[in-house]
Amino acid sequence: MTKPSTKTARTGRPGGFSRAADAVVRRAIALCGWLAIAILGAIFVFLLLNSFKALRELGLWPMVAGTDWYPTVDPARFGFLPSEVGSLWVTGVALLLAVPIGIGASIYLSEFAKGRVKNVAKSIVEFMAAVPSVVLGLLGVAYLSPVIQRTFGLDSGLTALTAGVVVGVMTLPTIISISEDALYSVPSSMRQGSLALGNTAWQTTYKVVLPAASSGIFAAVMLGLGRAIGETMVVLMLAGNSGLVPRLPLEAARTMTGTIAQEMGEVVRGGTHYSVLFAMGLVLFAITFAVNLAADLVLERQRKRWRR
Repeated sequence: MTKPSTKTARTGRPGGFSRAADAVVRRAIALCGWLAIAILGAIFVFLLLNSFKALRELGLWPMVAGTDWYPTVDPARFGFLPSEVGSLWVTGVALLLAVPIGIGASIYLSEFAKGRVKNVAKSIVEFMAAVPSVVLGLLGVAYLSPVIQRTFGLDSGLTALTAGVVVGVMTLPTIISISEDALYSVPSSMRQGSLALGNTAWQTTYKVVLPAASSGIFAAVMLGLGRAIGETMVVLMLAGNSGLVPRLPLEAARTMTGTIAQEMGEVVRGGTHYSVLFAMGLVLFAITFAVNLAADLVLERQRKRWRR
C-alpha cells in the first residue's frame, strides 16, 4: 500500500474541505454582521412607526424643546426638556466620577500592577460589571441617599447627584476595561525606548503610553457615556422623578429612560401619550447611536494607527 504524496496530502480532499469550511464560516460571519445591522435598522423603524402619531400631531421640535411635562392635564403638554436636563445632570455626575477613577485604575492595571494583584483587581472589575443595577439602587437608597441629604441639608436625598454617583460606579467597569486594553496595546518597544532614554516608569506612562493610547481611552469614555445615559433602574430608584427642569444636581430629576419606563405601563396603547413615549425613545436612540458611532470611529482610527 503506497502512502499519498506530500503534494496530494496538501492539495487533496482535506485541503478542499478546509477551503469549503473556511468559505462557509466567512459567509456565516458576514451574515451575522448584516443581521446585526438589520436588527439595528428594525429597531429604528419600530420606534419611528410608533412615534409617528406624536410627530404628526405635536412635531419633533416642540417636544424636544418643551419645558412642561404634564401628560394628564387638558390640553396635555409633552415637553422633553425636564427629562433631557435630568439625563444630562445624571450623566455628567457619573462621568465626573467615573472618568478619573476609571482611567487611573486602568493605568495601574496596565502599567504598574503585577502578578496576583493584577489578576485579583481585574476579577473585581469584571465582577462589578455583573452586579445587577437594582442591587446598586438599593444600596444607594439605604446608604448614599441619607448621606447626601444630611451633607447638603436637603429635604430628600433622592436627587440627580445621588443617581449620578451610583451610575458612575456602574460605568467604571466599561471605562476601566476598554482603557486598559488600549494601554496594553501600546507596543512594548515604545516603553523600552523611553526607559532607555532615562525616563522613569511614571514619566514613560504619561509622556509615551498615555498619548499613544489616547484614542482608545477617548473611546472608553464615549462608551461609558452611552452606558450612563441609557441606565434606567438606578435613576428610577434614586433620582426623585420630578417633572420640573432641575437647575442643579442637588434637585430631584427624571431622565428620559426613567420617564419611559415609569409611564409606559400606564398609558393607553395607541394613544398620543403612548406615541410620545416612543418619540422620546427615538430621541434617546439617536443620542446613544451617535455616541457609540463616534466611539467606534475613534477605535477604528486607533487600529489603523497601530497597523502602520
